[in-house]
Amino acid sequence: MTEKHIDFRINYKKLKIFEEYNTSDIQYPIVLSSPHSGKIFPSEFLQHSCRSESELRSSEDCFVDDIIISASNAGIPMIAMNIPRTFVDVNRDKIEIDDSMYFDKTPSADNIGSRRCRVGLGVIHRIVSQNKPIYDGLISFEEAQERIKYVYEPYHKRLKQLIDKCQKKFGFCLLIDCHSMPSKICNIMNENQPVEFCISNLFDESCPAEISEFLAQQLSSKKYRVEFNRPYAGAFITFNYCQPRKNIHTLQIEINRSLYMDENSYKKNNNFQSVSSYTSEAIITLGKFLLDFKK
Repeated sequence: MTEKHIDFRINYKKLKIFEEYNTSDIQYPIVLSSPHSGKIFPSEFLQHSCRSESELRSSEDCFVDDIIISASNAGIPMIAMNIPRTFVDVNRDKIEIDDSMYFDKTPSADNIGSRRCRVGLGVIHRIVSQNKPIYDGLISFEEAQERIKYVYEPYHKRLKQLIDKCQKKFGFCLLIDCHSMPSKICNIMNENQPVEFCISNLFDESCPAEISEFLAQQLSSKKYRVEFNRPYAGAFITFNYCQPRKNIHTLQIEINRSLYMDENSYKKNNNFQSVSSYTSEAIITLGKFLLDFKK
């Protein structure tokens, strides 16, 4: 990265940070989160990035919010980001800061960063897929902190409110953090059938095994190949909101993008509706199971 300074500010007043659905009449002890499905780029960000909008979308969990909307409509609250993760990643800890990205930040002696941060995928991403830099210079740390204040923190504040509301009503809450995964990663294991759904539970630490296994059974019954914690075991949201002593549990679900979309054109394919129906049906059935499980 060069020493060019890229200094700009975002007009947050014109941005709607997230959408929320069916948050008033909760029927099941589940909250749905779609943190990476956002595709509304701040115009100032696009003007100062050296990547095309298509390249910036390569990190997007396309249509995940659309896939699970039917489950939400059955009485499950959902929150979905409008702003893309390449602008600020709400599925990272806000302290995952890459000091080397900024022209106005003194490196912290005690800040060694996380592994994701070191490879350019901290709370403020430095790269997109294929290790392509998002900027051709150094950006402002003050501006990055505004992203956290005006985008990251509002999302987490509302997500926590929904979790607390669910837990208060049922005495139990399962947060399902919903994502998609590139087919290239799903095929990398060189097995006969690629992974189609990954259920991540921090290696059985984020929720009771019966819950993970029940959801896997629902998806497997539709002939999908389901793996636990392969290729992902869970990230910040799964870890941060898990509070077993308060009966708050978490799962991360990952869907192979090739099941429902063309990854090159960012368009839904002919299987989209069936994937959406089966996924939503599995979540609703899990909700019914949890009504008895928590008793």
